Amino acid sequence: MFKKYRILKWSIISFLGIVLSLFIFGWWFMNLLPSAENRTDVTITKVSDLPYLSKDVLSKRGKILAIVTSTAKMGNTDKSTGYELTELSRAYYVFQANGFEVDIASPLGGEPPVVIDDEDMGPYDFAFLNDSLAQYKAKHTIPVKDVNPALYEAVFFAGGKGAMFDFPENTSIQLIVKKMYQSNKVIGAVCHGPAALVNVTLDTGRPLLENKNVSGFTNDEELLLISDAKNIFPFLLQDELEDQGGIFNEGTMYLENISQENNLVTGQNPWSTWKLAETMITQLGYALKYREITAEENAVKVLKVYEAEGSHKAKELMKQMVSIDNKPMERILIAKHGIIAAMQGKIGKFFSLVGLTSYAKNISKDL
Repeated sequence: MFKKYRILKWSIISFLGIVLSLFIFGWWFMNLLPSAENRTDVTITKVSDLPYLSKDVLSKRGKILAIVTSTAKMGNTDKSTGYELTELSRAYYVFQANGFEVDIASPLGGEPPVVIDDEDMGPYDFAFLNDSLAQYKAKHTIPVKDVNPALYEAVFFAGGKGAMFDFPENTSIQLIVKKMYQSNKVIGAVCHGPAALVNVTLDTGRPLLENKNVSGFTNDEELLLISDAKNIFPFLLQDELEDQGGIFNEGTMYLENISQENNLVTGQNPWSTWKLAETMITQLGYALKYREITAEENAVKVLKVYEAEGSHKAKELMKQMVSIDNKPMERILIAKHGIIAAMQGKIGKFFSLVGLTSYAKNISKDL
């Protein structure tokens, strides 16, 4: 009896020790992140606050069409969806800053559903919410059946899981893509946006995607967050792009990655939006207007070096950026990638990225 009691006693002590250790680690981990009081309130950002948009305004060069989903639910589930605001807002302002007027369309027209993830929002995204003209266009979208492709120099398909349901079979979208592509205009699509390309057949009778390098939201990215995605979506985007003859370019999960085949530019995920939109501008034949790189983009650069060359090189780059060049660094994103590693069961990588997050805090001057 006493032996059983001792075993029970030590089991309880061990359990409490584990709980206490997890609590201490969690407290330490949370302290690696910027505190709310030390973060600038970007929710009130206006276009006039952003020099990229308000200074040295370029004369108009033409128009670009952005297309977003009209789908509010994922298939037969009660899971809400829509277009990703960050993917529309960032592309919208790259196009605008570089001299293009932007129209917004959707399969049904009117006000489409939107996904706003507060954790991913930055100054440009809140500026979009505070921009009366941008909001009018976003809430009064043009039905794609009414779009005249001849009016536009390029078309951009924003992502959002809803695109998987109402982009692929839409004949008006297929016609827009085909006409613009065959007129040597620029086609761009990011994250789930490339779902618009999967059923496009050119006048040659061949699929648009055949033998072309292409990127989009990967199977691994999809299934990590939605384990039953195969049952919810009509297809997994990576599989379908490959089935259409595309040569799928798979980059690191949740990091910037784009593919370009002449006037066809595609991006893997939301973090690819800036580069994709700017690549569209250069493909149109224009030099890019200078834009200060965001703190999130700097974190992405560090994470890409980490994935390719390890923690030591990532720290070297981070020190150069933050301590020497005084560039902003969004260390929350680095911490998130640590959590992703833990979700994948990569515990060593998790602790390595926690260490990288800690290093980022130690060299930061603002926190």
